[in-house]
Amino acid sequence: MSIQNVSLVSLGCPKNLVDAEVMLGHLPTERYAIVTDESQADIIVVNTCAFIREAQEESVETILEVADYKKNGRCKLLIVSGCLPQRYQEELAEELPEVDFFMGTADAPRIVELIEGHGGDAGPHEIGLPDYLYDHTTPRVTSSPFYSAYVKIAEGCANHCSYCVIPSIRGTLRSRSIDSVVKEVERLVGNGVKEINLIAQDVTAFGAEREEGGGLVDLLRELVKIDGLVWLRLLYAYPDGITDELLDLIAAEEKICNYLDLPIQHIDDEILAAMNRRVDSTGIQALLARIRSRIPDVTLRTSLIVGFPGETDEQFRKLLAFVEEGHFERLGVFRYSREEGTSAALLAGQVPERTKQARLKRLMKAQSRVSFRKNLALKGQIEPVLVEGYSEETELLLRGRSVRQAPDVDGLVYITAGQADVGDIVALKITDSSEYDLIGEICEE
Repeated sequence: MSIQNVSLVSLGCPKNLVDAEVMLGHLPTERYAIVTDESQADIIVVNTCAFIREAQEESVETILEVADYKKNGRCKLLIVSGCLPQRYQEELAEELPEVDFFMGTADAPRIVELIEGHGGDAGPHEIGLPDYLYDHTTPRVTSSPFYSAYVKIAEGCANHCSYCVIPSIRGTLRSRSIDSVVKEVERLVGNGVKEINLIAQDVTAFGAEREEGGGLVDLLRELVKIDGLVWLRLLYAYPDGITDELLDLIAAEEKICNYLDLPIQHIDDEILAAMNRRVDSTGIQALLARIRSRIPDVTLRTSLIVGFPGETDEQFRKLLAFVEEGHFERLGVFRYSREEGTSAALLAGQVPERTKQARLKRLMKAQSRVSFRKNLALKGQIEPVLVEGYSEETELLLRGRSVRQAPDVDGLVYITAGQADVGDIVALKITDSSEYDLIGEICEE
């Protein structure tokens, strides 16, 4: 049997990327070769996102783009996997005849079976319940740089925010065992990974569904014991899961980055209640004060939603004023997406798209001023920076990320003096900055 080339395009969040890496890991190397150039692929897999309408549209556009390789190239099989078919399999089968078959969010381990079973009168297979959870024994081909990796510690979600489709696509909360996560991280670090980014729909809910306990703090206490691990970062932490015990551990443990990503979504109490969020504005303000008192040098990231049903000009102005107060070093904004099957989709007072876009721009402009001010305050400080390669603009400058910058979502550091290898973590003196990026020089030994 000749070797078939497989190219995988993964869209959406890092959690989706891990799913794609697990899928690739299940392809036997003696029969399948992984390629990054779609034009050289016999099989193309598009791993989709369906969180909001924009993500769904991007997924469909990408599918149609790569379908051209099937019409005019060597591709013989086009597969679409992940969140979009998990949610819309029947509709997609009608609208995208170019696709040979669809895979749901739990189908990664079956990829070879599905490829080899395809053909003739096989027809589409039935996508089942989203109940899969990978572990340390699961084969996985990491596609991140050799020095950094994402580790998914749980799947699904039990928060049931009124705007969110994740529980229906990903299922309810299912946490891995502490032992499983530790073994995976040990293997990754043994292979040269220095930065581990822990991800889940809500990392603070890790272990919450288990009667015997074993939550996030217990996991972190085991992970920091791993020799060779340098940075351990927490992403996607629900606000009411941030305990004093967790904050004190982050402050005390050098390996845990002083960085938290806690999506608050809004600051108006009526909007928060309609979103089915469990922390009100007073609780959010108190939490932020508590975090900064326990970890004074913390970097905070959040996500906000504009244009939620019923959001008035006054409620938006309250959110804008809150952003201008400068609570967060990093901030992302989403326009509310009216998603079928969510309770928020039935609410009155849907906001026009034009208004949502205008509000998003105003928030991001306000945050750019906050970020610039906070970056300027770092001038003269010595920061640990992970070197990632040369700048895309010029090979005269190295680039990297400060401990304050998560991969893929935050800014970069540009290194104007000194030499280092990719994957090195160096001491860098910050000499200048922009709204989102830092500039600095490697300190002499």
